Amino acid sequence: MPDQQHSKSNRRFFFHYPESQVAIEASSHSPWISRLLERIVAKVLVGNPRKLRVIWDSDKKDDMRDAEMLARIARFDAKLLYPINHRDKQTQADRSLLKARDILVKTRTSLILHVRGSVKSMGGRVATCSSVSFHMKATEYIPDVLKLSLMPILEQIEDISNKIAAYDKTIKEISQTRYPATEIVQQVNGVGPVTALAYVVTIGDPDRFRKSRDVGPYLGMTPRRDQSGDSDKQLRITKAGDRYLRRLLVQSAHYILGAFGEESNLRRFGLKLAERGGKNAKRRAVVAVARKLAVLLHRLWMTGEVYDPLYKPTKVMVQMAA
Repeated sequence: MPDQQHSKSNRRFFFHYPESQVAIEASSHSPWISRLLERIVAKVLVGNPRKLRVIWDSDKKDDMRDAEMLARIARFDAKLLYPINHRDKQTQADRSLLKARDILVKTRTSLILHVRGSVKSMGGRVATCSSVSFHMKATEYIPDVLKLSLMPILEQIEDISNKIAAYDKTIKEISQTRYPATEIVQQVNGVGPVTALAYVVTIGDPDRFRKSRDVGPYLGMTPRRDQSGDSDKQLRITKAGDRYLRRLLVQSAHYILGAFGEESNLRRFGLKLAERGGKNAKRRAVVAVARKLAVLLHRLWMTGEVYDPLYKPTKVMVQMAA
């Protein structure tokens, strides 16, 4: 009902501006308002706030000046807005499912850390165990003096674990029915259903990238550039794009480089970087593997080919790539 009311009011306003172009700034409301406007006006441009320093860093910032500056930039060169393509309504809802699960996982982790810290302050220690089984294993390590305060928390942890398991089941069902591409990207060892679905719903249309290598910069996993004259500084990654997917890819990279990772070109690449030593060598290796993983998943998605962990390109293919 509210959506219909907003649609009517927008139609009445834009009735006087047929075939118009509207520029707005990305925000919490921009997904639904952009979908409304796309049914009314000719074109909607959603500006990327990270790229609009001229607006958010102004000494005299107010809504009217922001709107005027957006309009001027859109009229001069729309590319300067670095337009964002919002997801459709269903995809946004499916991504909300992933974020809801993520919130529960973070909450469970926080509660587990609280229990471990409380027991440690009394001179005890909860044995190492998985998050799923923590509520069962921790009971025997809790001192009597702490049971009144910690047992209800263990009950909450159990309830949260059950809810996370329910989310995992739903995510698998959604992936199989709505996003068949998730099965393709899960060929890579270390990429599970959650990471696969997050990757597919975040990227949306794989054809939006001219090359698979463009996915790395899109997800903010390439170094910043600050080159001037003879100076060319080595900076940290940009961290642009989707933070949630970037974190999942980094977690997958940790798994690939860890004790349970299978032998693959990705693993060899990361371990070789880590062996170079130096400050933050291992961290850089993880980020580099996460970036190559993002590129690899897009390549598999586009081609639909079977993943070969130890793939060796022929000389002909190397020459063609060059």
